[in-house]
Amino acid sequence: MKRAIWNGAVLAESDDIVMVEGNAYFPESALNKQYFKPSATHTTCGWKGVASYYTVEVAGQSNPDAAWYYPTPNDAAKQIAGRVAFWKGVRVE
Repeated sequence: MKRAIWNGAVLAESDDIVMVEGNAYFPESALNKQYFKPSATHTTCGWKGVASYYTVEVAGQSNPDAAWYYPTPNDAAKQIAGRVAFWKGVRVE
């Protein structure tokens, strides 16, 4: 079972993890949704497609764009459809 933790809160927890480029992608259903706010940020990966982001908010603190996902990943990355990964100080253990 893997967990994504930031500021003392469990953001996501699952044993259904897909690893891509060293990042653990959690199923969207594993997210504790109360900590996630949509972000206007988007980036593009040459092989995965266009990423969207969430800002994580816990106990009055905000971690902008700390989680990302690919709403419609390219065919080469279809294994991460419906999944979310983390960075910016979010621990995955």
